[in-house]
Amino acid sequence: MRFHCDCFQCVVKHALESARSVTRDEGAHLRVLREVMRRAARLDARLPPPVLVQAAHRVIRRAIGDGDPYRRIKKRHNALVLKLLPRLEKRVRRAKDPFAAAVRLAIAGNRIDMGTRKVISERDVLDALESALSAPLIGETGPLLAAARRARRILYLADNAGEIVLDRLLVERLPMEKLTLAVRGAPILNDALLDDARAAGLTDRVPVIGNGSDAPGTVLADCSRTFRKAFSDADLVIAKGQGNYETLSETDKRICFLLVAKCDIICQRLGHRPGEMLIVCKD
Repeated sequence: MRFHCDCFQCVVKHALESARSVTRDEGAHLRVLREVMRRAARLDARLPPPVLVQAAHRVIRRAIGDGDPYRRIKKRHNALVLKLLPRLEKRVRRAKDPFAAAVRLAIAGNRIDMGTRKVISERDVLDALESALSAPLIGETGPLLAAARRARRILYLADNAGEIVLDRLLVERLPMEKLTLAVRGAPILNDALLDDARAAGLTDRVPVIGNGSDAPGTVLADCSRTFRKAFSDADLVIAKGQGNYETLSETDKRICFLLVAKCDIICQRLGHRPGEMLIVCKD
């Protein structure tokens, strides 16, 4: 998905809010804004929006001298969802369709996203999960399960910390012997890293790899050779979140995107409203 004109103002606003969330130094805020606007002016508009977000957060990390300013937030989100996990697992097991319930909760976890919200409270998380099992779900879970059963190799692309704990509910209901899970290769926002997969208990269940990149999505040209081979070898990719949709929706690959629609441009493109839970599969 290429850059849209509205993406520029959105990313610049996001850069300022992100800088303010990690430092009170107004000089750093100004340096971040100037550098992000400079890079935005030179950006190839054929690239997907997460490329500029990636650049913005490199500027922020350098400006404040912290390679992972969201580490405490990620740990808090993981701990919160892990505390809820036994209760959620019980609800999934008792559901009429446990696989569909697991998909719903995995998608609902996509609301734990510092890329689109400045603050995510415990109440935000609880409300999202509480409504997930009854809220409208656009798309069918049956074809996703059938595709997973037919696939020889499945690559599951995780998105955010906290959310990755909920991914475990879905991963355990997929053919795990076929599945590899991928996380970001370096810190970006509150996106999940290998430590977050480990905290979620996923490294004990399936192979987990980093993608070698610090983009808030999957920019294949920026990913490691190991990840690109896993992506190429997979005959089904399950991709969480809007960033993965923005970066992979135009690739020639069978992908099922699981996401919450958050951006007006994405909603217009998909024909849905902000906040809806979506399964978008492309062959």
